[in-house]
Amino acid sequence: MIGKATRIDLLSMKTPQMRAFHLTWMAFFVSFFAWFACAPLMPVLKGEFGLTPNQIANINIAAVAVTILVRLVIGPMCDRFGPRKTYTALLAVGALPVLGVAMAQNYETFLFFRLLIGAVGASFVITQYHTSVMFAPNVVGTANAAAAGWGNAGGGVAQGLMPLLLGAVLFLGVDHTLGWRIALIVPGVLMLIMAAVYWRFTQDSPEGNFSDLRARGIAVSGGKGGGGWASFKSASANYRVWMLFITYGACFGVELFIHNVAATYYVDHFGLSLKSAGLAAASFGLLALFARALGGWLSDKAAQRRGLDARSMLLFVFILGEGLGLLWFAQASSVTLAIVAMLLFGLFTHMACGATYALVPFIDRKALGGVAGIIGAGGNVGAVAAGFLMKGLGDLHQTLTWLGITATLAAVCAIAVRFSAEHKAREQALYDSALGTQP
Repeated sequence: MIGKATRIDLLSMKTPQMRAFHLTWMAFFVSFFAWFACAPLMPVLKGEFGLTPNQIANINIAAVAVTILVRLVIGPMCDRFGPRKTYTALLAVGALPVLGVAMAQNYETFLFFRLLIGAVGASFVITQYHTSVMFAPNVVGTANAAAAGWGNAGGGVAQGLMPLLLGAVLFLGVDHTLGWRIALIVPGVLMLIMAAVYWRFTQDSPEGNFSDLRARGIAVSGGKGGGGWASFKSASANYRVWMLFITYGACFGVELFIHNVAATYYVDHFGLSLKSAGLAAASFGLLALFARALGGWLSDKAAQRRGLDARSMLLFVFILGEGLGLLWFAQASSVTLAIVAMLLFGLFTHMACGATYALVPFIDRKALGGVAGIIGAGGNVGAVAAGFLMKGLGDLHQTLTWLGITATLAAVCAIAVRFSAEHKAREQALYDSALGTQP
């Protein structure tokens, strides 16, 4: 029987593990691109709809709010139906509000579709679930972080590409009113294409699809009680899940917040053009191309040398670095210092995200979907909290300062994630077994 992959062959798509790896990060890339396609165009949309600062804050909150609920549900759905069916459905259904936002005629309809687009953010949980099922303990942290990081870069690409795409449409003679609508249709079409590709070329696990395995009486890894509520209930009873819920809110929540406000911040506070602000904001997202993978890889290496607890300590260091870097960014007085500080704290933020999900497969293997979903939702809870903080304070500098302080304090939660001797022994046995049975 085919088992989990013990190495990552980046140039190969021959095995089901590597097909899942590549297609899941591609699907996540397209999803993240669609999720944040509106953000760099907000200076244009602000004028189009006559948006007030309060309405813009509502839009930013809406963009990440519904993702909380969908992430909680989507993890157990992976246990129940398998990541292949779940991802295909999310891509196909999620494309509808992405296309719908291009048709919005006023603030209310724009806000409605922006809220629904947030469901696309749940794609992250499926990405992490699928790679967790496909790869062995010695490389699963790297696989999770690399797939998430490369997919996550879709947000950064959207920041830089959407203004250029709008510019290209306007260059063809289309006016602004129609131009931004045409530009926003592109990510919706890409999602529909990706849904078809994912359905055709992936499978749920190394052994096959969950439905086929269950029909043959084979127990499915990662599914407690067939998934669904049982998986969620088991995960929610584990204190480690809630510690990582907080740490992920501190790192991915901040990341989402920065994606939503960065371009507008550089335009309003430093007077940059829309294209320059988009490129500056894009640099933050593009760090995910390597920084998430680096966080996961370092977590795997630390665990090999010092055991499972070393993953938690490394996560603590990353989030502490993020918090301190964010405080520097909040006090930056020039655009140059702001960009340097953003890249520094962004590096720690992305590494912390990678290190968090390098821990996820080891929390509770029998409730993997519930664990991945709850922790993933924590990221969006953090983003929503940041949005309300911004709305309450009404000042981005103060908001960033308080986020930096909060992230620094949240680092303590990473230290609280500890494992019993029995748990460590069980994971070590799985690690030795995977390396002993794989070529």
